[in-house]
Amino acid sequence: MKVLVTGASRGIGLAIAKAFAAKQYDVAISSRSQEKLNQAKADILSKIDGARVQTFVCDASSKEAVLGLAEQIKSKWGGVDILVNNAGVYVPGSIGEADEGALETMLSTNLYSAYHITRALLPMMQEKQAGDVVNICSIASNTPYANGGAYSISKYAMYGFSKNLREEMKPHGVRVISVLPGGVFTDSWNGSGVDEMRIMPVEDIAELVVTACSLSRRSVVEDLIVRPQLGDL
Repeated sequence: MKVLVTGASRGIGLAIAKAFAAKQYDVAISSRSQEKLNQAKADILSKIDGARVQTFVCDASSKEAVLGLAEQIKSKWGGVDILVNNAGVYVPGSIGEADEGALETMLSTNLYSAYHITRALLPMMQEKQAGDVVNICSIASNTPYANGGAYSISKYAMYGFSKNLREEMKPHGVRVISVLPGGVFTDSWNGSGVDEMRIMPVEDIAELVVTACSLSRRSVVEDLIVRPQLGDL
């Protein structure tokens, strides 16, 4: 079984890659930085005996780079069994006061990257009448996000893409899973002053994703909404 996780050099993406590697999947990870990808691969190999990991440099904000990644995957593997669209970026700011271009930046990375690579890899899944597309959305996909207007817009759009894809793929045997996590402790929280124990560990999200993909083909987890026990920050 083969899985591609985008934006997987750290955080939720890396945790998901580790979780699939631990189940002996062939894992491909992508990110903008080869150096960070090398570190992520070394981390996986040091923790999981027999892990099989390949790395691909890809700037998720670039349509050309995303389509190039898809072509590399098809050339090496012919396709994937599981696609995890995790690549994303957060730029703070309210709608009225955010820097010019903030929305375009986040739409290109948070939405268009998933749209383009999914479209490129779907035909192989449809041909096999099997496969999973996991879209890492956010609690900001269905809840207004203070000081993150453009981010929330991009994540609402990602969730809309995911829900529409789910309807379209029903007759083709391809499952579409939308993951909407609340606060998860990743590097982006470093220096924030937020207690690590106040929000969720990345491993919890990874475990849920692997479990959702492990169900019988007769079942699909359409939405995974996961929040810290004490609620959102």
